[in-house]
Amino acid sequence: MERWVLLRKGADFSAIGRKFGISPRLASLIRNREVTGEHEIDRYLNGTIADLHDGMQMKGMDQAVDILREKIESREKIRVIGDYDIDGINAVYILLEGIGALGGDVDSDIPDRVKDGYGLNVELIDRAHREGIDTIVTCDNGIAAADEIAYGKSLGMTVIVTDHHEVPYDDEEGERFYLLPSADAVIDPKQPGCAYPFKGLCGAAIAYKVVEALCEAMGRDADEMDHLLENAAVATVGDVMDLEGENRIIVKEGLQMLSRTQNPGFRALMECTGIARDKIRAYHIGFILGPCLNASGRLDTAKRALGLLQAKDKKEADMLAGDLKALNDSRKEMTEKAVAQAKELVESTGMGCDKVLVIYLPGCHESLAGIVAGRIRESYYRPVFVLTDAQEGVKGSGRSIDAYHMYEELSKCKELLSRYGGHRLAAGLSLKKENVEPLRRLLNENCRLTEEELSEKVVIDMELPFACVTEAFVEELSLLEPFGKGNTKPVFAARDVEILSGRLMGKNQNVLKLRVKDTAGTMIEAMCFHEAEGLLHMLEEKYGKGKVKDMLEGKKCHMTMSVTFYPDINEYQGRITPQIVLTHYR
Repeated sequence: MERWVLLRKGADFSAIGRKFGISPRLASLIRNREVTGEHEIDRYLNGTIADLHDGMQMKGMDQAVDILREKIESREKIRVIGDYDIDGINAVYILLEGIGALGGDVDSDIPDRVKDGYGLNVELIDRAHREGIDTIVTCDNGIAAADEIAYGKSLGMTVIVTDHHEVPYDDEEGERFYLLPSADAVIDPKQPGCAYPFKGLCGAAIAYKVVEALCEAMGRDADEMDHLLENAAVATVGDVMDLEGENRIIVKEGLQMLSRTQNPGFRALMECTGIARDKIRAYHIGFILGPCLNASGRLDTAKRALGLLQAKDKKEADMLAGDLKALNDSRKEMTEKAVAQAKELVESTGMGCDKVLVIYLPGCHESLAGIVAGRIRESYYRPVFVLTDAQEGVKGSGRSIDAYHMYEELSKCKELLSRYGGHRLAAGLSLKKENVEPLRRLLNENCRLTEEELSEKVVIDMELPFACVTEAFVEELSLLEPFGKGNTKPVFAARDVEILSGRLMGKNQNVLKLRVKDTAGTMIEAMCFHEAEGLLHMLEEKYGKGKVKDMLEGKKCHMTMSVTFYPDINEYQGRITPQIVLTHYR
């Protein structure tokens, strides 16, 4: 069951509105996002690249910059080793472009998801050593690779770690002892003693900070590297980082750069997937571009996506973009099949009573485990681990809910795991097959989630009369963009909304268009894009199938409901009409 909660945060919204030239209603929405004080409000509305923090504040940055400058000047071979997801791919690209532009002899390697697994491993290090590499720079990985880094150091190699994941630790009698790798420099804002004020950067954003600091240290203008911010923006959205603080600025500025990007790969992928460059939003990265980039690392090799970003001409870029779109289309089909199998397992076994779902799908492609876990979490609002057979033992991914710190809970079960890593909302793990059931039991025995925490909370910003849904208000709401995790679209609500008529639309008849009226008598069109079947089912249970049939036939049906929605504008044949997009109902 959902819990609808109306936010009631106070402030002098009229004064804030006058100060920043916005409506009191928009000032209230900003306050609901915990943005308070004139400086923070100004940064939220008007922040630019100039407002980003100095990367030299990161612990380990000065050592890393000194080492890289020396290696570049002495023409030592540098290898960047990243991860196979959208964050790792863009981080690799940023470091390759940045170090290369500064004269470095630099190349890259990315592990194969199936053959190599996540992050740095002995084979990658041996391969680098055989090829005469002097220095390894990790990105979006490395913080948990203490043994592998020690091995690289034993071969006489220099190792620099840049990462954003949680630092591994041992817990002894309630006290944490952090386990940092013995690299020559470690950059991770989450490591103990790091004074960097914003801890929520993704791996690619940290790579961007490294390149920027290195550029300045070598006497070059850091503005030369500004174009790489579009890669950091793509990675920030694609890796589902909170769009607050620096991340909001990175994505806002990066989206503007993407709208006029000169990167042939990005241009080709947007064209191939039907995205108008001048209308690109965070949504397009999260649900269209991002999955295409990720598909290469899931079903083929992430080096294909890196190749797209490095493409030098339109012909090469168009070919690679088409390949990635085809891979993603295949990934979608495989995902739907795995999600159906997972739901059947939950429904047909006693697993549905578990607070933490551990689902073993031996035939599922291991690269899809995280996506499937995310979809199952959405359906049941539980922390979910999806496990599948790997070359050795079992591998899997987890996706969590807000109240459950996935990495910390896995840490309590580490005796059952061969390897694990991640953060609060997502994790990866490897284990022996015989430990799958013991892991399920132990995770649930340790789980302290309450029934309230297991009920999805729908946070409502404010009740909004339909008369307030105007073109001017919808335009003003764009000042809150980019939307995403940590800066979600505002949620508005209306009670006792009368349904006047409705009809199903779309090729698959899965879009419901309603004509509705609020208690003040204002009529408006309401669109239900994703939950049409669920909404009709709710109305049938509440009023009977006859009333729903009447509605769909244009007859009076005398049905009401409470809804949450987002204001929108429908443009059709030059006619502009306000409408609302339904998000929840009851």
